[in-house]
Amino acid sequence: MINIASVSLAQPLDTIADELGRSFGEYGFAVVRDHGIPQELIDQAETVSKAFFALPDPVKRAYKIDGGGGARGYTPFGTEKAKDAEVFDLKEFWHVGRSLPPGHPLAEFMAPNVWPDEVGGFRETMSALFAAFEVAGARVLEAIALHLGRPRDFFADSIADGNSVMRLLHYPPLGEGAPEGAIRAAAHGDINTITLLLGAEEAGLELLTRQGEWHAVDVPPGALVINVGDMLQRQTNGRLRSTTHRVVNPRGEAARRARFSMPFFLHFRPDFLIEPLAECIDAGAATPPPAPITAHDFLMQRLREINLA
Repeated sequence: MINIASVSLAQPLDTIADELGRSFGEYGFAVVRDHGIPQELIDQAETVSKAFFALPDPVKRAYKIDGGGGARGYTPFGTEKAKDAEVFDLKEFWHVGRSLPPGHPLAEFMAPNVWPDEVGGFRETMSALFAAFEVAGARVLEAIALHLGRPRDFFADSIADGNSVMRLLHYPPLGEGAPEGAIRAAAHGDINTITLLLGAEEAGLELLTRQGEWHAVDVPPGALVINVGDMLQRQTNGRLRSTTHRVVNPRGEAARRARFSMPFFLHFRPDFLIEPLAECIDAGAATPPPAPITAHDFLMQRLREINLA
């Protein structure tokens, strides 16, 4: 049994910061309740997401943007695979990113969003959910800052106008033709700062412990699963872990159901320099800390590894 933190984000942050930090340091994961994203908005987002994925394949593929690395619009089945995986994942997805005004200094890093005309309310609902995810993510980062001994607003500047992406995911019911060895999402680590996941109540999400054992992540209805991404692991020189995780094929009746989820990949600003924090560096360590790198350069390096750039 693993002891992943499960905390209420409505609590004063100084009362939950170290519990979250312990969980992120040991497992890279935590569960957050009372996160402030309205259930009505979550339900509406699920409705319009399902409506989009139910559209005919040619209609969906019209929203696939060539050369965009999948950062906006639709990514069809058979595109993304985990780093070093042999088989593509069994999923399709849609990406919503930050909308920047014309002339914004970071506009070169963030393409305009595209929106499906066929689904009423899609743009309004997903824009509202993106904003709600940002608020919840910033609060989690405030708790992490307190755990690290920094002011609670320590991360505010580094994530302002960050290159965050919200993903609407559809894993279809498993058919007879599923490729041998394929799973819904192969073992991988996330690239970004932190990930906030809605829709993990359905069985399948598993994390890999330090001992090399896979464990299911149990999530109460409506809660968020939070995990550390590679960028934050790099900034904390491994003190907070970006843990390998996967979504396994369900068994029995669950295999005949589609799975839908909505992860929000919270990113630093593209021009933010990721460099290890002084308090996370051990001068006597055998391995030197990683070299500084901008968030954009790190992102592009990793996207090439997973076949999205």
